[in-house]
Amino acid sequence: MYPIRFENLYYEKIWGGRDLEAFRDNLPEGKIGESWDIACHKNGTGTVANGELKGVKFDRLIDKMGDKLLGTEIKTKRFPLLIKLINATDNLSIQVHPNDSYARKMENDSGKSEIWYVVDAFEGASLIVGTKKDCTIHQFKNAIKQGNLEKFMNKVPVKKGDVYFIKSGLVHAICRGVIVAEIQQSSDVTYRVYDYGRGRELHIKKALDVIDLNLRGEKSRGITLKREGFEKTYLCLAREFSLELYDIADEVSESSDRERFYIFTCVDGNGKIIYDGGFENISKGDSFLIPASLGNYTLKGRMKLLKSYVPDCRKVENDILNEIRKF
Repeated sequence: MYPIRFENLYYEKIWGGRDLEAFRDNLPEGKIGESWDIACHKNGTGTVANGELKGVKFDRLIDKMGDKLLGTEIKTKRFPLLIKLINATDNLSIQVHPNDSYARKMENDSGKSEIWYVVDAFEGASLIVGTKKDCTIHQFKNAIKQGNLEKFMNKVPVKKGDVYFIKSGLVHAICRGVIVAEIQQSSDVTYRVYDYGRGRELHIKKALDVIDLNLRGEKSRGITLKREGFEKTYLCLAREFSLELYDIADEVSESSDRERFYIFTCVDGNGKIIYDGGFENISKGDSFLIPASLGNYTLKGRMKLLKSYVPDCRKVENDILNEIRKF
């Protein structure tokens, strides 16, 4: 097998734009808000764009390759992750996502926790992550009715490289002026509570069912390990996914994991993924799936890569602790 890239699935949105053209040359016409780059969902399934498997749909690829592709510890019934690039030139709705149990019961879908990495931030860029600390559920409900929810939101200015974990139940919104790499559970369930008077459907009852005002949105700073030729920062470790940032000045060599696939998303620079049998070029905006059976590979170049996967949490914890453990 080899590192697999999929065709970009583009979605026009009222809040979208053309900023992805700074590093993409295949945008269709219109206000493009989302690019689904690693996706196997009922609302969007990718097609292999490179190599001998070019043209094969992702779901058919899973059927064909099974755990050689996904890993022995990943259930093949539903691909667990969805990797997007989001271009917001206007504010997205203030919204919330359900957890797994609610989503399965009400939507026949997965719940949705996600993490944002700010790929680019333009003048005035900001995100909404949770509510202000003194906001009560009574105030929240009244603010929805009165149309002044914004004043209760925790709106934070952001810059390139900022990271925020958005747990299911946390009210949030991406605001104008950013390109965000979003790593999320493979779900397309969103409950809007406020949409700036644009006339789209709201989902107030379901949103109030799942919202948790005790959740706080805080910037993830992570734990950084320094190595010859690169730095690696552990940004997030959750049941749903793990996220690590590789800041590569030269190269890093590692091996695939037979228990699970990896995904690399380039958020700056360019380089190559070199493996036994060849290489794939990777540049800003590209995502590649590393099959569980790939074997040894090298990431070479000057670039920043996000590595996302469904973790064995104890194993990752031990990897981190082993850096300082002396007993």
